[in-house]
Amino acid sequence: MSLRRPSGEVGDVLVVDAGSHSLRLVVVTQAGERARESVVESPPTSDEAHELLDRFLDDIGDVAAVGHRVVHGGDRITEAVVVTDQVLEALGEAAPLAPLHMPPALRTIAEVRRRLPELPQVVAVDTAFHAGMPPVARTYALPAEWRWRWGLRRFGFHGLSYASALPRAAAMLDTRPEQLSCVMAHLGGGSSTCAVRHGRSVWTSMGYTPLDGLVMGTRSGSVDPGLLLDLLGRRGLSRHELATGLEQHSGLLGLSDGRSSDTRDLTSAAAAGDLPSRLALDVFVLRARQGIAEAAVCLDRLDALVLTGEIAGDQPDLVAAVCAGLAPLGVSGDVDAAVGTDALISAPSARIPVMVLTVEEDLQVAAETRRVVGASSG
Repeated sequence: MSLRRPSGEVGDVLVVDAGSHSLRLVVVTQAGERARESVVESPPTSDEAHELLDRFLDDIGDVAAVGHRVVHGGDRITEAVVVTDQVLEALGEAAPLAPLHMPPALRTIAEVRRRLPELPQVVAVDTAFHAGMPPVARTYALPAEWRWRWGLRRFGFHGLSYASALPRAAAMLDTRPEQLSCVMAHLGGGSSTCAVRHGRSVWTSMGYTPLDGLVMGTRSGSVDPGLLLDLLGRRGLSRHELATGLEQHSGLLGLSDGRSSDTRDLTSAAAAGDLPSRLALDVFVLRARQGIAEAAVCLDRLDALVLTGEIAGDQPDLVAAVCAGLAPLGVSGDVDAAVGTDALISAPSARIPVMVLTVEEDLQVAAETRRVVGASSG
């Protein structure tokens, strides 16, 4: 592997995305194209993931840097940075706030650093996109002592997805990101909405942790805090039972009485008359509409509705269902299907353009990695 290149110029980047239940490895070229990609739908700590990582790294080729997607940067990592022991310590402090994602990501970073010690490695965090949210959007109505002592605030997530989609949305509207005020929604196994005013995040539905906001695959989204206190107190649940229930057995899975956390399965079951599956989809759609409306009121105007994420990208029926309830915002429910490609799905005459954009978090990680490494070597 060669590393030395002209000052400020960075070659191919290996992107490592260690999720809660998957490991994805992608080599991204200088031109921003995926040259090689492998994924395993198993936890990063599994034997299958270890085998994939070993095979991929054994035949990595000429790579100039490694970029790691990390969900939570806490209050210390607010932009993409080169991995150091101090950075890993800061990420470790944030790990309890995203317990499904952070531990496997940190273990994978350690393993890749061990295998590729000669390469610069960068972490790109999902929370960075929202780091500049105004105080009115990020501050919880909690005792001031709690907020200052423990850093309690709304962090927000899916930032890499939003950062990747924003310039493409602006280009489709023939404008620049800094001129765009829009609502963005990432709809997938994890879901959130975001208000972008003049190219900057000013509010988002996820909060201190990725558990807040919309209904998700296995995560509950927003729940009455009093209900949670009742479960811990009068109902006798332990903290572990409550955390496991909220993170792994709620959301679409809980609403469907354990049938599935995948909207594709639920759509098929609902079409066959399964009522719990129908309920799960209806609640998901309603909460998505509500999250979009919450974001819209944070803007001075609404230029567009931008949808991304796995569900937005491959389930046009659900996209249409979400849009059908947004008439008060000026969004027409008359949208055309779009699968697997960036597309404007609203009619040319629509008051509020609606678009579906593919998920390109890996390309965003590569771009941020290239910028950080280039700046440090320039």
